[in-house]
Amino acid sequence: MAEQKKVRFIIERQDGPNESPYTQEFEVDYRTGLNVVAALMEIQKNPVTVDGKRVPPPVWECNCLEKVCGACMMVINGRAQQACCALIDNLSQPIRVQPARTFPVIRDLLIDRSVMFESLKRIRGWVEVDGTWGVKDAPIQNPYTAETCYELSHCMTCGCCLEACPNVGPQSDFIGPAPTAQTLLFNLHPLGKFDAPKRLNALMEKGGITSCGNSQNCERVCPKSIKLTQHLAQLNREVNKQALRNMFNH
Repeated sequence: MAEQKKVRFIIERQDGPNESPYTQEFEVDYRTGLNVVAALMEIQKNPVTVDGKRVPPPVWECNCLEKVCGACMMVINGRAQQACCALIDNLSQPIRVQPARTFPVIRDLLIDRSVMFESLKRIRGWVEVDGTWGVKDAPIQNPYTAETCYELSHCMTCGCCLEACPNVGPQSDFIGPAPTAQTLLFNLHPLGKFDAPKRLNALMEKGGITSCGNSQNCERVCPKSIKLTQHLAQLNREVNKQALRNMFNH
């Protein structure tokens, strides 16, 4: 009988927010279609390292398991991506799994992405409805606007773009590509456009769009293939127009 093929993982672990990271190696049985989340579940069932030591199971976060929620984002073989769609067959071994250290690490692979949601608050990532809008017939959008909004609405706040962006981190106050691009989504909304000046003014502040260095790493790693550099360029133009309006309206 042929020997069972194994998959080796090197997992970067951390026992708490203020603890030092360390690595542990595990092996799981290979099977067709195996992805990183499924492998982590196997390790969780039997958390024994390759040298036979039983350890606490690695901690990570997941939810939908179909690349919709963004919860399982981690750095796999040096690339920020969704663990639920990272197929073992497409990864070189040993597979190194690390937390996305752009964000505070809670434990092991579990990170705190609340900074992204705070950034959405900053750019007013919502549409205010006061009840006076007649919603009997929805406004008709032109094809470009509809297509752009549809694409931007795919953002799942996973944080891949922030992890890949060289301008996000302690060296900068940049809020990151995803929250910045979401400004465009809400500014294109038939109701959201009335708050567009407030959102654009927020992007003029420290950490706004001027902190973007146009490295384009964000677009390369986006699991939804959102054209972030194109949308950020459009936002940059809109911010400049708003700055001129502010100048001549005062």
